[in-house]
Amino acid sequence: MPAEPTPAKPAPAPTALTPGVDAPTWPAEFAGRYREAGYWRGETFGGVLRERAAAHPDRIALVDPAPERRVRTYRELDEAADRLAAGFAARGIGRGDRVVVQLPNVAEFVEVVFALFRIGALPVFALPAHRDTEILHFCSFSEAVAYVVPDVLGGFDHRELAARVRQNCPGLKEVFVVGEPGVHTALSEVPRDPSGPLPGPEPHEVAFLQLSGGTTGVSKLIPRTHDDYVYSLRGSNEICGVDAGTRYLVTLPAAHNFPMSSPGWLGTLYAGGTVVMCPGPEPATAFALIEQEGITLTGLVPPLALLWTEAAARGEHDLSSLGLVLVGGAKYSEQAARRLEPALGCRLMQVFGMAEGLVNYTRLDDDPETVVTTQGLPISPDDEIRIVDDADQDVPDGEFGHLLTRGPYTIRGYWRAPEHNGRSFTEDGFYRTGDIVRRTPSGHLVVEGRAKDQINRGGEKVAPEEIENIILAHPDVHDVSLVAVPDDFLGERTLAHVILREGAEPMRPAAVKAFVRARGVAAYKIPDLVRFVDAFPQTGVGKVSKKGLRSAASAPEQL
Repeated sequence: MPAEPTPAKPAPAPTALTPGVDAPTWPAEFAGRYREAGYWRGETFGGVLRERAAAHPDRIALVDPAPERRVRTYRELDEAADRLAAGFAARGIGRGDRVVVQLPNVAEFVEVVFALFRIGALPVFALPAHRDTEILHFCSFSEAVAYVVPDVLGGFDHRELAARVRQNCPGLKEVFVVGEPGVHTALSEVPRDPSGPLPGPEPHEVAFLQLSGGTTGVSKLIPRTHDDYVYSLRGSNEICGVDAGTRYLVTLPAAHNFPMSSPGWLGTLYAGGTVVMCPGPEPATAFALIEQEGITLTGLVPPLALLWTEAAARGEHDLSSLGLVLVGGAKYSEQAARRLEPALGCRLMQVFGMAEGLVNYTRLDDDPETVVTTQGLPISPDDEIRIVDDADQDVPDGEFGHLLTRGPYTIRGYWRAPEHNGRSFTEDGFYRTGDIVRRTPSGHLVVEGRAKDQINRGGEKVAPEEIENIILAHPDVHDVSLVAVPDDFLGERTLAHVILREGAEPMRPAAVKAFVRARGVAAYKIPDLVRFVDAFPQTGVGKVSKKGLRSAASAPEQL
């Protein structure tokens, strides 16, 4: 039987937010500049939905095709958010409270998020793939008061996960389930008629917490405000040509920053367009929806773009409505980029960004070579970019260096992480992205890779130290080092080099993978490959040379 996941330490009772401490804010000088420039217009997400519902109440806002097609007009979505918000408030969820949301691409995801926006509670966006380790951390660290899950997804029972989490998080008062609730509360039982207007948030306040792909373990939390994030939507819409006629397919998990805001389902709703939830990203499912729903826009990570490119050649579906596909989340090879437009019959736009803020796009009027060889220009004229060497000295244009940035939608610090913030931000507020880039004469960025020891597995971020610590807990393991190796499909996959203890019985790679799986981590974090070695290569100062390990990964038959 798999080992039970290691329980997290019980969380303290939830505490109130402390502005500027829990979530570092922009200095007054910068906030004033961004408001004067018109980037920050004092909008909130709940207010935006209300305005769109008033302007075009009968326009289709949301389509959920599975298991049967369900449609929400803007009026219906607005009313559903109101009723759900009233129900949450009646159960004690209020302004500033954190609620972990772990739902797949279903209509309830959007309804829950807007209900929380409306009362000023903060969604903490978890991915469907997350398991005990991650969810325990999110609930404990954010001091969440509630957790929203599906009943069973892909054969995994999230209700059981929620029960384990609740045992270790005494501050977690409620678990809401989409579907059969088991011992928890059915989300369908929560909505109620509002008794009056709810006290919503202010535009400058934190709207939600996103996840960062950390390099040292489970994710840090990224505080995004209504002001800064709404601006990124508006800027993305302008660049991508999103308007009321846009029909956006949410192909990637809706909680990801990319399908949320680049321009994503939030950007589409901001423009008054239609959002269609895709229950699975595989071509057979997505292509059928493109044809049936007249999809005009979607976003893909490179491995998925490659799958779609190959599948489109079979010509089984009419994809003629699709006008633009955005590809981002990981480095997209030039060769693969050249194949997409002819295969799908649409325009390609590359996207390079981060949940912490800065987003770059190639442009619709860029020449084809620029589109396939660069990762674009920043959204904003006030996105400040520095490319520096190891000593923080600016390098000449055209040379690779570390990317630093600050601007009207790039955070000034992580949630409750003062020590980490001291390393991740310069004294004058530039965010150290961890990316190695160069700038072309046109100002477009070309991404070389990551300076941080983080593995980008098809757009999902894997922190080596987290997985190394899990494998080191095996009684027969002496040492382990996890590295990235190139992969044509995923961009990078994970390879665990394992040294066994002296006298230990020989192990098979499958045993290491099973051990990691049993600790309750997301499936994408389980090592793709395992190699048993007698020693690690070392640097000149005696440290493990991960570069040497990556270079040695050239014998697949031994992995």
